[in-house]
Formats: sequence, C-alpha cells, structure tokens
Amino acid sequence: MIGFIKALFNKISFARLSDEDLVKKYLSTSKQKYFDLLYQRHSNKVYGKCLSMLNNRTLCKDALQDIFLKILLNISNFNFNSKFSTWIYSITYNHCIDVIRKEGKLISNEKDIEEDHKLITEVDEIEEKMLLQIKVKRLEEILDSIPVSDKAILLLKYQGGMSIKEISDILAKSESAVKMKLKRAKEKCLKKYSELYNNQPI
Repeated sequence: MIGFIKALFNKISFARLSDEDLVKKYLSTSKQKYFDLLYQRHSNKVYGKCLSMLNNRTLCKDALQDIFLKILLNISNFNFNSKFSTWIYSITYNHCIDVIRKEGKLISNEKDIEEDHKLITEVDEIEEKMLLQIKVKRLEEILDSIPVSDKAILLLKYQGGMSIKEISDILAKSESAVKMKLKRAKEKCLKKYSELYNNQPI
C-alpha cells in the first residue's frame, strides 16, 4: 500500500510540473517520458490549430507528426524567454504557412507594414464588438473566405486568447505591426460579412 501511495504521489507531482520544467528535465536526462508528457499536453491543441488553418484532416495528421518532430529536433534551442506553448505555436504557425504555400492556397499579395512613425496603441472597439457578435457559423464562413494570414492572426487573438506581445513573438514582428495587421484583418472580416450577408442583422 505504501509503495502504491508513493507511486501515485510521484505521478501526481510529475503531472504538475510546468512545461518549462519538463523541457529542462528532458534536456538534462534525455528521458522520453518527459517529452511524452509534453506531447500529451499539447498535441490536441496543435492539431486544432492546424485544422483551423489547413481545413484538411489528412494534411493536419501529417502536419502534427512533422511539427512534433521539429519540436523534438529543436527543443535544445528553446531559450525559455517565452512560454513553451508560445514557442510550440510559433512552430505550428510557420509549418502550416509552409504547407499552405506548397499547396498553392496562400492568398496574400499584401505587404506587412511596419509603422515606424505611428504607433497604434489601441484597436477599433466598435469593429471588435461587431466581430464578436457575429454568429459562429457565419464567422466560420467569413474566416474561410479571407486570406489565411488574416484568419490566422484573428484566431491567435480571439481563439487562442494570446496577447499582442505573444503574437509578436510568434510572427517575429513588432507589436505595432501586429496591431496594424490585426486591425486590417478585422476590417476585412467585417467587409466580407457585409458582402456575404448584405448588412443583415448580426
């Protein structure tokens, strides 16, 4: 009984380790159990992010394997300056963009604009309120009809609940550029809503 209780306690303690602690333990011991727990914690979320960007279950299954292989091969490069989950999402985002490019589905002829002389300190609250009120089915249709880069940043912000700083880290862009890109993505979303639904009530 004592052995069982001790094993159970160790299991509970093991599960309570933070992602960053698991990374440290994996790097110092090379024991697969630490990486396996990281996989268990994040694989469903990574798959969900892939599905939201790729809209193809077969591509998502392949992407999931490729992404975690990249994580495994590059985990020693994780510098602990950001959350491990943010680092994983950065790899996921970039991999999905690569897949979309290879599939020839990336619709983006816009340039990322850096605001060197004008810092955007807040987003348009009216646009944000309208965006959040759009019905789920309509919103899904709208998101599928705008460029994937715009869809991705909206999902990062509103589905992933990420801060401007976290998105900035993922996209490797300045916070002002992220704010501008987010604002423009919302504008496109609302414009597409108007085109599709002819200003019907939200």
